[in-house]
Amino acid sequence: MKVIMLEDVRGVGKKGQIIDTADGHARNFLIPKKFAMEANKANMNALEAKKKDAASKLRHDYDHAMEVAERLKDEKVVIPMKIGENSKLFGSVTNKEIAAALTSQTGLEVDRKKVMLEDPIKTAGETQVEVKLHSEVTVTVTVQIVSA
Repeated sequence: MKVIMLEDVRGVGKKGQIIDTADGHARNFLIPKKFAMEANKANMNALEAKKKDAASKLRHDYDHAMEVAERLKDEKVVIPMKIGENSKLFGSVTNKEIAAALTSQTGLEVDRKKVMLEDPIKTAGETQVEVKLHSEVTVTVTVQIVSA
């Protein structure tokens, strides 16, 4: 019996894959546990439509990330902080503050998880920070820490 895998099952197949399996295995295990569905014409068409939707969504996400990257490419984000001796900050600047400053200064919504900052910034001055907008799109933004 041919079935379309709905979940990854070790030793059987991966999600979205069409496999040929024994009738009993499909009827008694895979289909009742929602690991697979029968590969009839309607289900095959639904799978193809789902794949096309996923591909168009990926393309849309990539295009949107490219637009945002183009706007952020030459941005300089200024963050005012209290500064002590030797240009040391009282506290530190994390990816959360950088994302909030990007959103407020550019008007573009940037998630804090997309700001790639290894360690919090603890000194005043300029720092280059990468923002990963998509798995294939990364842009470098200049963050300038100034005295408040």
